[in-house]
Amino acid sequence: MKGLLQTFAFMFFISIGSLVDARELPDFTELVEQNSPAVVKINTIARARNNTQNRQNPRQGQIPQQEMPEMLRRFLDPRQMPERDQRSMGSGFIISKDGYILTNNHVVGDADEIIVRLTDRREFEAEVIGKDERSDLALLKVNADDLPVLKLAESDDLKVGAWVLAIGSPFGLDFSASVGIVSAMGRSLPTERNENYVPFIQTDVAINPGNSGGPLFNLKGEVVGINSQIYTRSGGSIGLSFAIPVSVAKTVVAQLKEKGRVDRGWLGVVIQDVDRNLAKSFGLKKPTGALVTQVLQEGPADKAGIKAGDVILKFGNSKIEESGDLPHAVG
Repeated sequence: MKGLLQTFAFMFFISIGSLVDARELPDFTELVEQNSPAVVKINTIARARNNTQNRQNPRQGQIPQQEMPEMLRRFLDPRQMPERDQRSMGSGFIISKDGYILTNNHVVGDADEIIVRLTDRREFEAEVIGKDERSDLALLKVNADDLPVLKLAESDDLKVGAWVLAIGSPFGLDFSASVGIVSAMGRSLPTERNENYVPFIQTDVAINPGNSGGPLFNLKGEVVGINSQIYTRSGGSIGLSFAIPVSVAKTVVAQLKEKGRVDRGWLGVVIQDVDRNLAKSFGLKKPTGALVTQVLQEGPADKAGIKAGDVILKFGNSKIEESGDLPHAVG
């Protein structure tokens, strides 16, 4: 009997413990229900265009068309090979009742037609107000009133380990929700042009093609980021996704609304990280800051007296821990 009571007590405490753990996990149902109506699916079409330049300037090793037999020339003539329209899709979200929509620049690209679809199946043709390649953001506008909107977080107060939720249309699966945590803050991801103006939020939220441009929420239902990139070897999510912080988005949106473009700060230096050996040679206690390796003539840094070999430890109120922190602060 005593052994039976001990077993019962043990099972009782396990059940209570499981119940407490379950209650501590967040419930995302209300957040999804309240915010999904302001998330949109974006379908784009880029019209086919014949590339006459290739016909006029054959690549090295190609036989000029005028030297080919007539039948072969007709067969290889691009005009006889109809090109297809390029279609793509992504996500976005409404930021004002009068129809302003935020998404990624790479979602709309050079599209000739942009169709925005809401959860209630209404569709609108959108115009591009402005695009910013450096931040990968674009501002669209549809002709509609009294639309549902999302609230942008007031500040970037996210911490590593915080719960976040994404809503978008991965692989065309409309308005899907996925959750995870913040994995890191301030990630530097240089572009193909080696530009680095966005301190990305890294998460393990399942982000896939079609999620781009969609919102990343905190538990308050506020937008803290815009999903933009993933690292993948398979084309799908492997738990490494990156979002543009809301503070960057606010600045970009304000400038796109006002003038259709974004102006940024520029320092005019080439920089690199400070390693342990460099830190020791400069008398630093630890490897920190951005080492100036080159100063561009007549640039702001040159006029301010910054020299190659200087180490920038602070810019304004921002501490420069790594070299990638400097473009974020300056930009």
